[in-house]
Amino acid sequence: MTIMRAAVLRNRQFSVEERPLPIPGPGQVLVRTRACGICGSDLHLFRHGAEIAKLVTQIGVPPEDMQAGLILGHEFVAEIAAFGPDTDRRLAVGQRVLSIPFLMEGGTLVPIGVTTRTGGAYAEYLLLSERFLIPVPDGLPDEAAALTEPFAIGVHAVAKAVLKTGEVAAVIGCGRWGSPSLQHCERAE
Repeated sequence: MTIMRAAVLRNRQFSVEERPLPIPGPGQVLVRTRACGICGSDLHLFRHGAEIAKLVTQIGVPPEDMQAGLILGHEFVAEIAAFGPDTDRRLAVGQRVLSIPFLMEGGTLVPIGVTTRTGGAYAEYLLLSERFLIPVPDGLPDEAAALTEPFAIGVHAVAKAVLKTGEVAAVIGCGRWGSPSLQHCERAE
């Protein structure tokens, strides 16, 4: 069994631990993390992970063993390391990629980096679904590529804005910081 390192959250503390290297299942790809951002969701899970786990259990989500440790990280850029069975392999090993932060497991979408079921990018390696991979253009730095997911939230907020003639939308920040900051502004002439 091959081992990797991961920053594991347990009891409001991080520790670097050795974990088994994930093995990609059908339609999945093993990727090596190149860069990962810190999201507001990561901060909430750090501060309130046990309480959040209890609340989601009350609404019918299967309980999680938070003592198993949580590997956060869903704003990332990675490179393909290996393909699992039943993959198209349309991208090459070594290709830098992004992905929506969900993994297909047995026909179910599982969020990446917010549950003990799927490790996030605060690890050397993680699993992604091949069908969700987005190739990163050459020349785009890893740090900028890792901002794609939070930037997309701001773009989505602007797209949903109902603007009148002469108004423009302004997003200050990105991700969860940009969305609540969406303001309608008069266009300066």
